[in-house]
Amino acid sequence: MNILSQFRIVSLIEGISYLILLGFAMPMKYIFDNEIFVKFFGMAHGVLFVLFIVLLGICFFYYKFSILKSIKIFIYSLIPFGFILIDRLVKKA
Repeated sequence: MNILSQFRIVSLIEGISYLILLGFAMPMKYIFDNEIFVKFFGMAHGVLFVLFIVLLGICFFYYKFSILKSIKIFIYSLIPFGFILIDRLVKKA
């Protein structure tokens, strides 16, 4: 499995963890006053996001991603469902 495939997989998992954090864990915290889900999914999402950024940096150098493309990918990673847009961009590489 090459680095680009790993990046796409991490992007997908990170994006799903973001959706779980926003759609499940945060409501559990603020509606039902249960913080355990935010602690668990927040930590998982944080680790995955750091891995995502590291792999983005590797792809920037190894696959010669342009600065504009790398910035787009980073911005898309901050948007819910942005991992779908990231996958489309990375497939073209």
